[in-house]
Amino acid sequence: MPEHMTAASGDEFDQMARDAVYRAMFTRRDVRSHFLPTGLDDAVLARLLLAAHHAPSVGFMQPWNFIVIRDAARRADVRDLFLAAREQELPEIEVERQALYRKLKLEGICESALNICITCDRERSKNSPLGRWHNPEMDLYSTVCAVQNFWLAARAEGVGVGWVSIIEPQALKSLLSIPEHVTPIAYLCVGRVSEFASKPDLETHGWGRRLPLPDLIMSETFCGQGETPLKSAVAHLNTVAAAQANPADQCVAPAVPQREPPKEASALSFNSRNFDDASASRASQAGSGTWPAMVLK
Repeated sequence: MPEHMTAASGDEFDQMARDAVYRAMFTRRDVRSHFLPTGLDDAVLARLLLAAHHAPSVGFMQPWNFIVIRDAARRADVRDLFLAAREQELPEIEVERQALYRKLKLEGICESALNICITCDRERSKNSPLGRWHNPEMDLYSTVCAVQNFWLAARAEGVGVGWVSIIEPQALKSLLSIPEHVTPIAYLCVGRVSEFASKPDLETHGWGRRLPLPDLIMSETFCGQGETPLKSAVAHLNTVAAAQANPADQCVAPAVPQREPPKEASALSFNSRNFDDASASRASQAGSGTWPAMVLK
């Protein structure tokens, strides 16, 4: 790994690097469309897989494998599995939402440059139960961390990723010759895209909305009341984001970091104890392009 990518004691990201990390998080999208009819360079794919391979894993078990699927006929077979699974899922959707469900584009299996199936080998750490003795599913959760690393790295590279979850697992295992002790975790459509949507597709189409974060913060126990200053800090941050957001903006790939934001708008310099209305006002007047605007997209 290049020396500049390794951790150093006491190392702290500079402002531009911090903003880039948050931008990748806030503008990451589950991509089902806008894939370009171009390939994906192996050098780029190698970086994405290296990022995934450096995900945290309980007991350092690293239970993941990455099946790269390029063959058009095989991908067409996977899409057939998706179509069958979608018809099976449809009756479980509320009747009043079934028409919308049918209109949603929920995969880009054949349009993307390639597909990747990330799996979890459940026997890889069977002789080393560190971290799994009481919670044996931690290998599955660790593999999901690898999926997230891959996804965020892809966003930084201007590469679209879409997770296809509407597939019957056993049928997929049979098609990809996955052993019984290995669990498919994520089937991903991967490729260059013409743009990243300004907000999630399901939100755009009215399927759902992002829940208010203050409603999800609890104190000491589940449903415990409190943490009022923290919740106020979150509310102020959303106020800054709303003031900076431009609904007409599109995050076009590849992403380019914007200018350094004002200190008041920085995520890591945000202090819930002293971020007052005046600070929020100053930050909101500083102009668009800083990371809080991404929160609403």
